[in-house]
Amino acid sequence: MVSFENVTKTFSSRETGKSAFKALDNVTYTVPRGVITGIIGRSGAGKSTLVRLVNGLERPSEGRVIVDGTDVAALDEVALRSVRRSIGMIFQHFNLLSSRTVYDNVAMPLEIAGMGKQDIKKRIEPLIDLVGLSERTRHYPAQLSGGQKQRVGIARALASEPKLLLSDEATSALDPETTQQILGLLKTINRDLGLTVLLITHEMEVVKAVTSRVAVMDKGQIVESGRTFDVFTAPEHETTRSMLAALPGGSLPDWIGRQVIADPKPGCTALLRLRFFGETADQPLVSRLMTVLGSPVNIIAGTVDEIAGEPYGTLYVAYSADPAVMRKADQFYAQTGLNAEVVGYVA
Repeated sequence: MVSFENVTKTFSSRETGKSAFKALDNVTYTVPRGVITGIIGRSGAGKSTLVRLVNGLERPSEGRVIVDGTDVAALDEVALRSVRRSIGMIFQHFNLLSSRTVYDNVAMPLEIAGMGKQDIKKRIEPLIDLVGLSERTRHYPAQLSGGQKQRVGIARALASEPKLLLSDEATSALDPETTQQILGLLKTINRDLGLTVLLITHEMEVVKAVTSRVAVMDKGQIVESGRTFDVFTAPEHETTRSMLAALPGGSLPDWIGRQVIADPKPGCTALLRLRFFGETADQPLVSRLMTVLGSPVNIIAGTVDEIAGEPYGTLYVAYSADPAVMRKADQFYAQTGLNAEVVGYVA
């Protein structure tokens, strides 16, 4: 649906006209049709620049941006306006007109396109119902909550029947409960309308909850990409691992972390991170581990969750670092397929 081919974007200094900042550095990536793809990274990683290239708000310094078979950067303004009608956009701060009602805000792109009032009504009313605002049709933005404003923004983005929906930090101004509601709405839109969604965010929880595929950005480059479940359960790049550590259960409690040493000493305890997924997710493997070891297993921290709809759990456990015990544990992990990693030792 969207392809970035060796895309570089450099912004020049206004004072000197010379190159000042490379926001994107030789990015090559394809967003597949019909799925929700997340682009994640810290502030300044290049995420928003990437999405602005898709709808032609920025043009690449090098490379091509292909949207549904069209090279966006090669279009003149007239042709670009036509392409933009096939691309919906939802924003972090809603961008609603305060003087227009819910209905009128959603209808605005169709009015600009010259559609007649009755055709607009036929298009808009089902969308307002889809986003759950049919009882708020005549309300103004000042009368709406943040979540309701974002629902208006989503309905407006869908008004032109786009093939692609861009979401740039659309949930970062919302509280956690409202965020989950908006993400649920995006999943419904993706499922029911078959819409391709490109979601830009710095929030790992958002990516975990709603995307099927993810690309991780750092310093203007895509440093890791793939199925969301695969990237989250087996991160390869340090940026990905660092961002995943912010998730609940993603890292050790501080009081334990301060005690961890790198190498074992006589009588110390081994500290391990166990990852449960696939066939291991719903099996009583920890209780079986204790039986096999014949030694106590102390549960330090953990969480059980879903990533892209697939069950996944992380558990930090500690047990004797005696070599005989460690060998039994390694054999158990090999037999069961349980992912285990020694993260250190506690004296």
